[in-house]
Amino acid sequence: MTPVPRREPPVISADEAFAPAPAPTGYVQGALALAPAPFPSDARARGGLPARRAVAAGPVDDEPDPLFDRQPTSRVDLPPPGPFAARIGQALVEVLWGARPAVQVVRWTSQEVHAVVARRSLVAARRGLRARRPPVVRRVRVCEPADGVAEVGLVVVDGDRVRAVALRLTGLDGRWVITELQVG
Repeated sequence: MTPVPRREPPVISADEAFAPAPAPTGYVQGALALAPAPFPSDARARGGLPARRAVAAGPVDDEPDPLFDRQPTSRVDLPPPGPFAARIGQALVEVLWGARPAVQVVRWTSQEVHAVVARRSLVAARRGLRARRPPVVRRVRVCEPADGVAEVGLVVVDGDRVRAVALRLTGLDGRWVITELQVG
């Protein structure tokens, strides 16, 4: 026969309840504890969860793990680059003009390209939106020099000016990602 477990919470004094919490002794980043403590010994005695090893928090390796880095994708597994380039090109031009937030294109840009786009977007937002119409992508030209790579030239009409935008799309993780951007 097993005893009936206690159902009421343990009784603690007011001094214990309002005592300041002890300062953390290890490195803790936000809500993610990098050095979790092992399970208490009484949990093992009750037949609960097994004990775990404590993981020491050490220096972070700057080299990305190739298994978790973005994986190249073959052209066969990617959608046609033309329609995608027209849509993402229009979105990028609107971000650069300041009419759209840069976070909307973060999924389809590399970190380097997104940093440039976000910086130029902030400058455009500080200038304020012009009263005239936002730029419009008029023509899209696509060239595929290698498997999983597409180079795109866009003709953009910006008021009374015509600009050229060059993009390099690379197939990563099953989608096109802009890895290079040049605005003329």
